[in-house]
Amino acid sequence: MGVTRQKHAKKIMGFYKHSFQFREPFQVLLDGTFCQAALRNKIQIREQLPGYLGGAAQLCTTRCVIKELESLGKALYGAKLIAQRFEVRKCSHHKDPVSGSTCLLSMIEDGNPHHFFIATQDQDLSNKVKKKPGVPLLFIIQNTMVLDKPSPKSLAFVQKLQTNQLVPEYQKQSIVELKEKEGLAKQEGEKRRKRKRAGGPNPLSCLKKKKKKTQESQELSAQKKKRRKRKRNRVKAEAVPAVQKNEGE
Repeated sequence: MGVTRQKHAKKIMGFYKHSFQFREPFQVLLDGTFCQAALRNKIQIREQLPGYLGGAAQLCTTRCVIKELESLGKALYGAKLIAQRFEVRKCSHHKDPVSGSTCLLSMIEDGNPHHFFIATQDQDLSNKVKKKPGVPLLFIIQNTMVLDKPSPKSLAFVQKLQTNQLVPEYQKQSIVELKEKEGLAKQEGEKRRKRKRAGGPNPLSCLKKKKKKTQESQELSAQKKKRRKRKRNRVKAEAVPAVQKNEGE
């Protein structure tokens, strides 16, 4: 595995991990065309893919894909044997099987909530997958597996997320469930209902009180002065007759 190709895959995986919460084990949905290309190019998918993606991988397919390979006869018998070794994911076409490409597209509806990778050589299916954000695409070139770069749809979706313009419905539900589990929703509601506490005393009201106290002090001081003045006048008035009496004697 080339160093450059490995760095390329690591960078792309970092994008999907950070922006779309992809986690190990990575679930890879394979169709018949990918299995046929792996057989023709002698690629050991189960052994090579985890090393390329940088983590454990669950290889899976659907019953519709296997039914489609069975209907194509001996030409794709080897691809059918490979597909049958993988886990079979339940799809909504149990009673009425559809084509492999139609089935895989149905598995990534509603924002790809199960975080599937799509592995295919079908160009028409690849183009439709690229129109859905958050779906990594794998294909084979000669004898090498390649993880396609993020599509313009995925890049635009992430940009909207970063500007808080868009949140997937399944992520909204996950956030609500997580808040309820941790009791955060109730706490947030209590915070919204909590009234604003009264602040400290108004500085202006304090100044007014000080001014009032000063006026009272001044009035009290003036009253004391008046009392002292009346007392002095009374003492003088009492002293004058005593002086006149002494002069008469």
